Amino acid sequence: MKTPPHFRLSAWAVTVMCFLTTTAQAADQPVKFAVLSTQIQSLGIQTAPLQSQTDSVTASFPAQVVIPPTAEQVVSSPVAGLVAQLLVRQNQVVRSGAPLVRITGPGLGQLQLQLLQATARATLARQAARREQALFDEGIIPQRRVQESQAALMEGEAVLDQAKAALRLSGMSATTIERIAASGKPQDSITLVATQAGIVTVIAVKPGQQVEPATALLHVAQTDRLWLDIQIPVTESGSWQPGTKIKIVGKDVAARVLSAGTTVSAGSQTVMLRAMIEGKPGQVRPGEFVTIELPVAAVQDGWDVPLSAVARDGNQAHLFVRTADGFEARPVQVTASAGQRVRVQGQLKAGEQIAVSGVVALKGAWLDAKDKK
Repeated sequence: MKTPPHFRLSAWAVTVMCFLTTTAQAADQPVKFAVLSTQIQSLGIQTAPLQSQTDSVTASFPAQVVIPPTAEQVVSSPVAGLVAQLLVRQNQVVRSGAPLVRITGPGLGQLQLQLLQATARATLARQAARREQALFDEGIIPQRRVQESQAALMEGEAVLDQAKAALRLSGMSATTIERIAASGKPQDSITLVATQAGIVTVIAVKPGQQVEPATALLHVAQTDRLWLDIQIPVTESGSWQPGTKIKIVGKDVAARVLSAGTTVSAGSQTVMLRAMIEGKPGQVRPGEFVTIELPVAAVQDGWDVPLSAVARDGNQAHLFVRTADGFEARPVQVTASAGQRVRVQGQLKAGEQIAVSGVVALKGAWLDAKDKK
């Protein structure tokens, strides 16, 4: 009885698959080969002990220097009016309370008129209340008259407080408001001041320009506190926790991770990692784009080695480990790389000597040993 052709084909395929699997497994197994001491010296082969995982292997990402929201003041026009005078220039350092810009406008005059009217009514109400109280003490008028005068005084003072609050919201200082109320003389402009010390980073208006309420006039920023906005792939968003140290390439400036964003950019599939620059950030400026380095997280059985120590056979990486009579090609997996350092994972032990130079010659001897097997 003859075996069906399809059965013979299946058996052949199984045999080939088993052979290929065995060959692949053998290719990943360590291969020992002898190298004489005289050959090691003549070929310039040098070894070094395995180095444990350090921060020498890093990942690089683009970042932008930004000003924290709490470190920037946007000075806006509180009323509709005219920019009468700019009292600062671009990039000027200002102290807290320094005058920045002077605004004139009819709206300001209306607010001051309301203040003067409220001041006059409150003064009359106060005098009337004192007079009614004196008449009541003498028994001339009933208590009801005193209560009515007190109610009128409270109403007048409330209107006065409201008028003062409106002027404070317009940017007028409390001292100026009290002076106007006492003298009865309004002023034709209002001067906006800095609420914090910093540098004038943006001037958005010019003298003579008409502005509406809430129009941004200029920005004052504290540049001694800066952040980094770092774009990282969403697949690596959980690799760095708050507190991780960051290095800015080409700058003697360090930073530390504050937080990672919870939303993903649809266009780039990245997550925002935010860091705070530590020390004196004088070497970077707001808006500047920089490159940062983040330490690659440690992995189990991971080792940091020079890039020159890694030899490849196809897609498989190997390290040459020193033995008693030569070397052993041990397969490893490269998990991260940064410049001339790489991080590998494999069956390695602390203290083992690996070849760090002359690897090309060792690779030739290793391939010859493989062919003879």
